[in-house]
Amino acid sequence: MLTTKVVKHSFDAFTPIGHGMPLIPASFFLVLHFTKSKYIMSELLEILKYILPAGIVLLTSWLLLKSFLNTQEEIQKRELKIKIDELNLQLKQEDKKYVTPIRLQAFERVVLFLERISPQSLIFRVQKPGQKAFQLQNLLLKSIRDEYEHNLSQQLYISKESWAMVKAAKEEVVKMINTAAAEVKPDEESIELSRRVFESTVGTEKLPTDRAIDMLKKEIHRLF
Repeated sequence: MLTTKVVKHSFDAFTPIGHGMPLIPASFFLVLHFTKSKYIMSELLEILKYILPAGIVLLTSWLLLKSFLNTQEEIQKRELKIKIDELNLQLKQEDKKYVTPIRLQAFERVVLFLERISPQSLIFRVQKPGQKAFQLQNLLLKSIRDEYEHNLSQQLYISKESWAMVKAAKEEVVKMINTAAAEVKPDEESIELSRRVFESTVGTEKLPTDRAIDMLKKEIHRLF
């Protein structure tokens, strides 16, 4: 039967003792473990000698490729923007080619509308011999309404501010006629209503229709 006992040597190493077996110092195992660890570290270092350069080359290549792709993307974006700008310019030129005559015609028609509803022009065109004041009033208002409705679509081609001025001018002329009509009897001669309308314009620096025409002319000069 094998028996084992522990003997403590002077260097504090513990070794098993068996029948016919030599004593093995514990330091031997420490040296063996250290040698094995050193061998493993050496192997790891040897592997790293190949991995690290390859990793550095790979990382450098990736960074260069990323930089190249970013540069190419920026170039493509700039080229695309230039093409879009050129296309927009071409479209604007085409629009101007076809829309400009339509817009100019719209301005002309609105100016003509304002001239036709100015008090003097309106009365000279509408008044007839033998009319009564109320008849002239109704015809004047009907003429303004018809002219305005006929030109409503022109607001698509002029600015909101200019159209608002046109509308305000029309309303002021209507108010001028109604105010003058309230000062005469309905069955009086139409000439009396005409006289009152003309008198209401005396002392006025500019008629509302003239102010609107001036604004339209400014807009035409700004646009064309």
